[in-house]
Formats: sequence, C-alpha cells, structure tokens
Amino acid sequence: MVGAGIVGLAAAHALRARGADVTLYESGPPGGGQSAGQGRIFRHAHEDPRLVALVARSRALWREWEQEFGLELISPDGAVAIGDGVEDKLRTLEPFEEIPVRRLAPEELHERLPLLAAWTGPAMLDVDGGAIRTLAAVAALTDRLEDAMLREHVLSVRRTDAGPVEVRTGTTCETYDHVVLCAGRGTAPLARGAGLDLPVEVGAHVRLTFAVTPGGPAGRGLPTFQDGSGAFGETGVYAAPYPDGRHFSVGLSADTPARPDGGLADPAALAALADRTVAYVERALPGLDPRPVDHVHCWVTRLPWGDDGVGIWSGDGLTALAGHNLFKQAPALGEALAETALTGAVPGHLHHGQQLGRSAG
Repeated sequence: MVGAGIVGLAAAHALRARGADVTLYESGPPGGGQSAGQGRIFRHAHEDPRLVALVARSRALWREWEQEFGLELISPDGAVAIGDGVEDKLRTLEPFEEIPVRRLAPEELHERLPLLAAWTGPAMLDVDGGAIRTLAAVAALTDRLEDAMLREHVLSVRRTDAGPVEVRTGTTCETYDHVVLCAGRGTAPLARGAGLDLPVEVGAHVRLTFAVTPGGPAGRGLPTFQDGSGAFGETGVYAAPYPDGRHFSVGLSADTPARPDGGLADPAALAALADRTVAYVERALPGLDPRPVDHVHCWVTRLPWGDDGVGIWSGDGLTALAGHNLFKQAPALGEALAETALTGAVPGHLHHGQQLGRSAG
C-alpha cells in the first residue's frame, strides 16, 4: 500500500481484517497531504445515484469504525445545504429510504446554523450527515497499522517479468504480490511508470479556519454547510465545524491548476482564493470572526467526468485509485480496494470505465 492518507489507511485496515500481510509506505505524517485538516463534510447528496449508494455504504462503515475504535467519528449535527440545487438533491435522495433528509424552514435553519446571514430560500438537512472527525479517524487507523508502516518515499513502482510488483524507495527495494496506489497527486506518476495511465487533473486548493465570534454559539453542535445559492457572491462553498465547536473551516470549490511539471501555474491565484473565502465569510457568515486563524493548502486530483468523480484502475498485480472529495467515502473505498487486491476484480461501479460520480451536465 503506497500512501497513508485516509483511503490508504482504510484499505490497509480492510486488507488486514481479511488476513492479508500488509506493508504501508508513507513518507510524511499519516493523514497529511490531501487528507489534512480537522474536519470534513459527510454528505449523502451527489448527482450520480450510484455514488449516493456508495456513500450510504460508507456511512454504515463509519458507524462500524466508531464501534471498533470507541470514538465519535462523525458529528451528530447533520449537514445543511442551501440554494436552488436543494430540490435536485432531495429528488436524487428520495429513492434511498435509509437516508433521512428534509427541507428546512428559515426559522429552523437559523436555529441550527445561527452563524449564517438571513436566508429564506431553499434549504435542507441531511440528518445523518455531519462533520468527520478527521484527526481522530486518522489516529485510530494509524495506531492499528503502525507496525506495518515504512516511513519511506516511493520513487517507482514496476511490474517485473517474474510476476511480482517491485517498489523502490530511497533506501529499499522490495517486491509484492499486489501493490495498491493511494498516494494522492503521486498516484498518477507512479502508475504511469508501471503502465497505467490515469487522466488526473491536478490543482491546488485552500481552506481557511475562522473563530466563532464572542457570544456566538460556541460549544453547541453545529452542522456542516454547503452553499450553492450564489446569493453571497460565491457558489460551491462548503464549511465544517471543528470538534471544539468554536471554529469553522470554510473553503470554495474552486482551485488553481498545476503545470505539467507539478508546480502551480499561478501561485498568486492561491492567495486570491483565500481572499475570496474571507470576503465570503464577511458577507455570509457574520457569526464568524473574518480573520483566519488557520490555513490548509492541499492538492486536488480531479477526474475529467466530474468534481466527485472516482475510479479504480487495476491489472497484473497493480491497483490505483484516483478521484476528488474522497474522505467521506474512505471506508467503502478501502473495502473495495481490499477486494480488488485480493480477487483481481474491481467491485461494482468503481471500475474507471463506469465513470462513477459523473456530473449530470
């Protein structure tokens, strides 16, 4: 297993549960890179109903992890969304009886999310959504897998004529029956060297953290938040509370592209995204102090068929995962990667040819 972000950890955990002998390569702290930050949104609503089904499976597995680790890993406060897209989300979720969702009247919206400026348009609550306790999840999985982890940077992965797959790091060279690549932006280059071509588009993204204003609803349970309305100057905004209830992490769905050599095409654009986020908070979230107290900068790895696109490539002892917005799906993706590594078959709609998470447009 190459990469100890949340999906790599989940896959290694699932493989061990099935009796496999696992080695986990990671050059930095587990859960760094694209898995960094103190909170992520768990939401069920997606344009592709097949992805909704995968996320529902993942929600069940998050509950199993909570039982196994004895920790709360998703907050019980729900996921709120506003904007004209609410009705589309509700229609997509309607066939899934196991996913409780409902419309929110303005009064209840204000009660649940008092940080938000006045809003009387469409709003909804995903009851079993919430904020993922990212640090707790990464720490629990890392603790279970510490003895399998090699703190090495992987330089190359290669299929050998003899059959096993070779992994070369700065100081080691080993072969394995099967290698799984979950290395974020490093996945596509490693896979390409082994003959798998992943059409990954790389960019950079920023999330800012803001403190709840004095006298605000600190300490109470806050839902996660998505704003697709455009009413406050941006669309595709998302936000999640920290576990302490006193901070909110806010990001825009926009990112700035990377050059083919891996550098940013325009580094100033990343700063501009941060400025736009601050301006949005000033307009839309008056319950937050608009002076950022923390930054998370991370790479984005997007597939051509949609912002929520995800796919698995596999063959001849090598499997690679690519996609965007994957944290919430980690338990189900880990389960699928373990099955792929052990059986050689990609389960369900996760084969890249199925274009899971395809945008309706």
